[in-house]
Amino acid sequence: MPLSYSTPKDLSLSDLAARETVVHIDGLSKWYGNFQVLHGIDLSVKKGERIVLCGPSGSGKSTLIRCIGHLEVAEKGVIRTLGADLAKPCAARRQALQEVGMVFQNFNLFPHMSVLQNCTLAPMSVRGLSRQQAGDQARHYLNKVGVDNQADKYPSQLSGGQQQRVAIARALCMEPKVMLFDEPTSALDPEMVNEVLEVIVNLADTGMTLLCVTHEMGFARQVAERVLFLDAGRIIEDLPPAKFFTAPTSDRARAFLAQIRH
Repeated sequence: MPLSYSTPKDLSLSDLAARETVVHIDGLSKWYGNFQVLHGIDLSVKKGERIVLCGPSGSGKSTLIRCIGHLEVAEKGVIRTLGADLAKPCAARRQALQEVGMVFQNFNLFPHMSVLQNCTLAPMSVRGLSRQQAGDQARHYLNKVGVDNQADKYPSQLSGGQQQRVAIARALCMEPKVMLFDEPTSALDPEMVNEVLEVIVNLADTGMTLLCVTHEMGFARQVAERVLFLDAGRIIEDLPPAKFFTAPTSDRARAFLAQIRH
């Protein structure tokens, strides 16, 4: 069954400018040994924006997302999340990073913990919630992603789609202001992709700020407010989806889309 997407509203420049900036990146560069994977990335993300990052494998999409989540440290440039400079260890940085949730390709659930325990661990240890508070909150978000009836099971007892929905619920249990998705459907069987995308669509409809690395171009076309196309560690295109999919400005993006269509 096809997904029922909500189409993003067309925003005027004044509407967009009025939004709070939640992530600001200036001149970000990242190396792995002698290989430079990101080249001087500049990016500003407004509160509530739906941004999809796409491009060929090895273009730097996942690295950029991981830098925003502070899972990778860039050697050059500045990332400010909710006003905090991620390069400066301080209370403001710790607080900002608690407001960023991330969902990975491979779920990364703790196999020895139940679904409920996976979802209550961080709120109890980081946010200081009681077991009762964390449990109530976890059940709320498990219900939100449609797996509340799996709370007492272990990850190995769930399908891939169910595990990824639990991973999304776990991230939501920290009640983040920004959600990062790194190819959340790439490890799933094809029939499970839609169920996870539907959860992300519903999350986008709540006004959550989303940055999602994906190869699902139908999802990008219908859900994103902006599409970032990366190639060789640079942002080549930063366009509304209607323009990106019909009239990209670069030859590289046109070639990429031609391969996708065929």
